[in-house]
Amino acid sequence: MGLFDQLMGNSSEQNPQDVQNEFEGYLLPDEVVEASFILIRDLFVFTNRRILIVDKQGLSGKKIEFITVPYKFIRAFSVENAGRFDIDAELKLYVAGMPAPLVKLFDSKTDITALQQLISRHVL
Repeated sequence: MGLFDQLMGNSSEQNPQDVQNEFEGYLLPDEVVEASFILIRDLFVFTNRRILIVDKQGLSGKKIEFITVPYKFIRAFSVENAGRFDIDAELKLYVAGMPAPLVKLFDSKTDITALQQLISRHVL
């Protein structure tokens, strides 16, 4: 991921096995990372059981908040692919109990169709 993408807030895909190893202690024994995306220091992790948002805080990034969104609480979602002149694709998750959708931007190289399929398998 280039510096421009980081500054613009775009995500890029991470190796799921690397994320699985890094956060093994926070995952359930039968939980598997299916996809993961990084935004500067934060992660958006899709497992077989939930979406895990890893929010690294502070200058050192040692303070970390883990936000769990169980798939069963996702009421709707939308994906928008990157157009000819767009630099990003977008995912919106409408979660029960949250007043506004969770919005995540992805770089144009992200296979947004595969991401939509992954979420559909768990939500529908």
